[in-house]
Amino acid sequence: MAIPRLERLIMNLEYARNQMLRQQVRAWEVLNDRVLQVLGAVPREQFVPPAYHDVAFGDFEIPIGHNQVMMTPMVEGRLLQSLQVERADRVLEIGTGSGFLTACLARLCNSLVSIDIVPEFVDSAKRKLEHIGINNAELSVADALELERNDEFDAIAVTGSLPELNEHFIRMLRPGGRLFVVTGRPPIMESQLITLHAPNNWSVQSLFETVLTPLINAEKPAPFVL
Repeated sequence: MAIPRLERLIMNLEYARNQMLRQQVRAWEVLNDRVLQVLGAVPREQFVPPAYHDVAFGDFEIPIGHNQVMMTPMVEGRLLQSLQVERADRVLEIGTGSGFLTACLARLCNSLVSIDIVPEFVDSAKRKLEHIGINNAELSVADALELERNDEFDAIAVTGSLPELNEHFIRMLRPGGRLFVVTGRPPIMESQLITLHAPNNWSVQSLFETVLTPLINAEKPAPFVL
């Protein structure tokens, strides 16, 4: 008997999801059980633009508009693993984007604040998070580089690159807090994990090389010199 079309579609999606976890994420040394579970549980295909639905689990950056892209599954996995998010943590995500990583972080932590400078991203992500039953994420429109330091977080994920490390974000961590950020300029960028040990005392761990789309407004124009 022929398999109904919907059932075939579900089977194909599950096969692609398992392949993503096995051949991309695990192969790049992401072995944390909680991270693997959340990457497998959050429906990535619901967060990509409709034109990319059939390749939602591909090993490439998916364009989402406004010159922004989704990270590859490998980078998403390494980001989540490096931050070591605990169930009691309060987390800040800088760059909501598609909302997929937002959903993953929200399922790992107690409460999440996610900001993006693009209103369309925030509005779309709110709808998608509500659709899959996530209610511990607070989303808003803001420029991360102009955030006032009025809260502290256990973990911060910066989903766009910066030309250099910005201490502005480090100072939003609680003691013991972790910051994931990618710094540099193409073709060489470096992902880093910053851990705050005490006020004005932090360590920097180099994780891996990658290339990531810059945060909007991260690159300031050079001053004009006569």
